[in-house]
Amino acid sequence: MMRVAVFLGSSVGNQPEYVAAAADFGTSLARAGVGIVYGGASVGMMGAMANAALAAGGEVVGVIPGGLFAAEIPHPGLTRMEVVGTMHERKALMADLADGFAALPGGLGTLDELFEILTWQQIGLHDKPVALIDVDGFWDPLTALLDELAGAGFVPEVTRASLVRVRDAGEFLRLLRSAGSLPLQATHDAEP
Repeated sequence: MMRVAVFLGSSVGNQPEYVAAAADFGTSLARAGVGIVYGGASVGMMGAMANAALAAGGEVVGVIPGGLFAAEIPHPGLTRMEVVGTMHERKALMADLADGFAALPGGLGTLDELFEILTWQQIGLHDKPVALIDVDGFWDPLTALLDELAGAGFVPEVTRASLVRVRDAGEFLRLLRSAGSLPLQATHDAEP
């Protein structure tokens, strides 16, 4: 089964659209037969996405450091939970289990995961698709910064171009299909 690592907030943020987007993303991936790998929490946007994917019959794999049990509260109903020792191990295992990466709104942890994956891509450790799932322009400041970094010569243009912004799960699934990661049928299954 194809899996996507999803980076997103362990809190809900201050806009209801963020949580709705996380739930929709989880439902759409599950309906397309695409498994989810994420941080394993039952709270925040993480929990909303996992619950929606599970309700739609999807596979959801959590990866959580044992030390975060109090803060992130592990989800008790996942398909599989992997408990690791450190954040570094979490990110490495998520990357190993995933065929692509998506970032929804989130905070520093989301950015940490996203930038590590982009760095690994830049130095040739993977060539998997990476996308920002944009919710009401949430990623505008980040993409503007990345454009500035590329323009200043600190981020190669090919790396900057590899981070794609999409509006929703349907566009993300089309990105996976165009990258050769997802069969055509699975893309259509997720669309209304």
